[in-house]
Amino acid sequence: MEFFCYHRDRANSLGLREKLGEAHWSYMDRYEAELIARGPTFGEDGETPTGSVHIVGLPDPAAARAFAFDEPNHQAGVYRDVLLRRWRNLLGRTMWEFPGGRDGGSRYLVLGLGSGPGADLVVPATRRDELIAYGPLLSDDGDTWLGTAALVRAPRPETARAVLTSDEYDVIEVHEWEFGGRR
Repeated sequence: MEFFCYHRDRANSLGLREKLGEAHWSYMDRYEAELIARGPTFGEDGETPTGSVHIVGLPDPAAARAFAFDEPNHQAGVYRDVLLRRWRNLLGRTMWEFPGGRDGGSRYLVLGLGSGPGADLVVPATRRDELIAYGPLLSDDGDTWLGTAALVRAPRPETARAVLTSDEYDVIEVHEWEFGGRR
């Protein structure tokens, strides 16, 4: 099963995040084989971390909750909340297999939250080459659509946002994002 996890930083937690950097990376190293994508999101200045995205394949929702809530930054109070949802990898690849590589161009997390019959349940053909990760957010049982998450390379936030059908969501968030992992 695949899961989308977005830890959102608490205000003024940058110092604690920096202090726990090695603990966070060591924790994620344990999941290297299971990770589909990972990386931090940033504020408007493009430098201050605002959260961490992890898309991971795990056996069940209990393992996903343990992954999300045992993470050292979460345990220490860096994060204000956690969005954890089942996810379906519609691209069938990891971020490391993205043909565009890890450098060059701006990257974004596009997160559409909604309810109803579901939207954007197939990969948009016109943007496929710019998609790093793409798939629906689902309930724990995998039956109910709750939104769509995409990691996308785009020249600006508005272009990234256009990967989702805007009138199908209650809210669409766009966050600067970069490939994660040890540097």
